[in-house]
Amino acid sequence: MNIYKEITPLKPQDVFVVLDSISNGFDYPIHNHPEYELNLIVGMSGTRIVGDSTERYTDCDLVLLGPYLYHKWEGDQHLQDSGQPYRVVTIQFAIDLFSGQMFQKERFIKIRNLLKEASKGIKFHGKTFEEAMPLILGLTEDRGFSNIIDFFQLLDLLSESGDTTFLASEGFLPGGQRSENSRIQVAYACILKHFTNPDFKIGDVAAQVHMSESAFSHFFQKYAFRSFTQFLVDLRIGHACKLLLDTDDTVAQISAKSGFNNLANFNRLFKKYRSCTPLEYRKRYLEKTAFDWSKQPTPWQFIPSDSRTRQTVQPLEYSTRLLHF
Repeated sequence: MNIYKEITPLKPQDVFVVLDSISNGFDYPIHNHPEYELNLIVGMSGTRIVGDSTERYTDCDLVLLGPYLYHKWEGDQHLQDSGQPYRVVTIQFAIDLFSGQMFQKERFIKIRNLLKEASKGIKFHGKTFEEAMPLILGLTEDRGFSNIIDFFQLLDLLSESGDTTFLASEGFLPGGQRSENSRIQVAYACILKHFTNPDFKIGDVAAQVHMSESAFSHFFQKYAFRSFTQFLVDLRIGHACKLLLDTDDTVAQISAKSGFNNLANFNRLFKKYRSCTPLEYRKRYLEKTAFDWSKQPTPWQFIPSDSRTRQTVQPLEYSTRLLHF
């Protein structure tokens, strides 16, 4: 399956770029890129794909995406056909924007942590959404250096938010969620290293952190907000989703590579947590990546992940209003 790579309009001299689109459709494939992306949708409902998460959104949606995280938004066709106005504002900035010496200062710790957590995709709602939306809309007008200040104010607001939901599961990502607590960090590292082993069990992790199984079970529940068993299943199902998209392996092969020692159990759990069979999941994503190049509004914006193109070709033009800051 092709996961398309987006060539974003970000230039080396940019702090960030803003793409402002009004009622312009959602005709693009599932894709990723090395830049961070903050996506605001107002006035439209539809389906959002982030990693292995597929959810409905209604009227308003605000999501921060980390580098290389698969994503796609779709709008309900009947709303688009009705002529109802809607707006999509996308902010993109480089993966190394906060790597400079100044951004290692204590005042930027929360923003750096926010960007680490964005590897799973973060949805913002409630009061955070209400406060963030006018800041984002304000960035669609060029006001010089004020835009840079407002951009950092926006990230600060998001970094302080408690109105958040993570979207992609740990198993879908190259690495799992990390904690600053050393003991839970050791536990996470152990789980991420061994979760594909079907014989892996809670006692193996408890021994690593020098705790009894019972004590570790309560300890893990406190930090992970779910049981060890549930966390392990989530991790394995997420990893299976990634293999279904990234490889041509059979379901049986993927089941074994994801740590399940019983194919029937894998199929049962997959359907329970993804509401479809593994083959249906793969087919659903294949259909959503059937990209119609004849309708491509931005030449060379998307290229297949297995493309052998050596030269990076920047888009000739953009169908949305584009601002560089």
